[in-house]
Amino acid sequence: MEKKGNQRKKHIHVSSGRMYITCSFNNTIITLTDDHGNVVAWSTSGSNGFRGTKKGTPFAAQITMNKVLEKGLSLGLKQVNVFVSGPGPGRETALRAIAHSGVRILSIKDITPIPHNGCRPPKPRRV
Repeated sequence: MEKKGNQRKKHIHVSSGRMYITCSFNNTIITLTDDHGNVVAWSTSGSNGFRGTKKGTPFAAQITMNKVLEKGLSLGLKQVNVFVSGPGPGRETALRAIAHSGVRILSIKDITPIPHNGCRPPKPRRV
């Protein structure tokens, strides 16, 4: 049986990749993968020190995107295809952070799942 603790880290070079942005009302999750779909870097609003309702803010999404881009640029990231999912408030702010970093955006695609009359929606909230 092999020991996993002694394995060396592979030096990865990623010039182009995919950026998956999942924005819910409560959190923002950003994942950077290479062209084959292998995860290279990721970050969430919660892992960057935001707690509670602050995790869903556009500012938290911007800080989260900057962390992922910092990791990606250290690996040689030059261009990305962006896939945005969810209705959260951090969508546009995260895209703006990519544009300001100098990474070239090849395409932006909205992959938010839309039901085709699938599950019955929850009953309306009574306040």
